[in-house]
Amino acid sequence: MQNIHITLDLAEIIYDIQNKTYLTGKSRHDGTNHEQVANMQANDDDECANQILRSISTAFNNLKTKLSEYLVTMTLTGDNTPLEADGTLEFTLSMPSNYNNATVDTIASAAHQYIVSSAVAEWFAITCKSDTTQYTALADVCLKIISEAINRRKRPSRRSS
Repeated sequence: MQNIHITLDLAEIIYDIQNKTYLTGKSRHDGTNHEQVANMQANDDDECANQILRSISTAFNNLKTKLSEYLVTMTLTGDNTPLEADGTLEFTLSMPSNYNNATVDTIASAAHQYIVSSAVAEWFAITCKSDTTQYTALADVCLKIISEAINRRKRPSRRSS
């Protein structure tokens, strides 16, 4: 067995969430719907920032549940301590010895995108329900990518005599 450690930068996740909601709002702007467009966009205002951090926390916990077969846990306790915007999200996966290490970055990237898509889906569930399904589907695609990457194995090699 071997362990792989994944670290995700929370500031980058928040930036991606804000950027996706900004771009969605910008694409819907027709010159007359300023308030509607503004409400679609996540920002650093306290109520928005708190909601984003709660959504990220929920998405991260859901991701860990999905990966629980491989997840290395060091504790038997849990808490709901709020995330800090300048922190990191970390987890370790226990993989078989023939796991293909070339997919570690794929797992990290797809985990990042899963959390972003899940949090954006939750944001749009509040601000623009019609966009929720699209981001939920994107999160599901990320889970498939993670599953494929986790199940990659090294090609066996013939032992020399």
